[in-house]
Amino acid sequence: MRKLLVVLDDTRECINAIRFAALRAARTNGGVQVLAVIPAGEIQHGMGVADVMRAEAQDRIEAHFEVFAKWMRDRPGVEPELIIREGDPGTELLAQVAADPDIGVVVLAAASDSSGPGPLVTRLLREMPNMTCPVTIVPGDLSRERLEQVTRG
Repeated sequence: MRKLLVVLDDTRECINAIRFAALRAARTNGGVQVLAVIPAGEIQHGMGVADVMRAEAQDRIEAHFEVFAKWMRDRPGVEPELIIREGDPGTELLAQVAADPDIGVVVLAAASDSSGPGPLVTRLLREMPNMTCPVTIVPGDLSRERLEQVTRG
């Protein structure tokens, strides 16, 4: 089954990427793989502290994921898969694409402010010659109604 890979993070625009991925997957009989990355810099090392911080980060990610997973199951009828990695988000995203040959599309949302599209979008644009699947970039401020329109067909 073809999977759409989407990143779960603390940005407002990730909501649109997740919605887009779930709606497209439902309409194309695909799956959704949700990648969350714990930045290596957030984990302090030494005397068991790293393990506690890692566990706390995983619990936070799983709770955040469950909110979106419930919507995906209830609304478009998609059962998402959560992948948690630790490291640089761009590097881990590329590693996940390389690790799973069933990933058919990477879905990211661009930031809606004037600072640019965001670090992951910028990184993937630089890596496009090496990508093994297409990348879909969803506008971060696209309305829910428009998002549903463009995922229908």
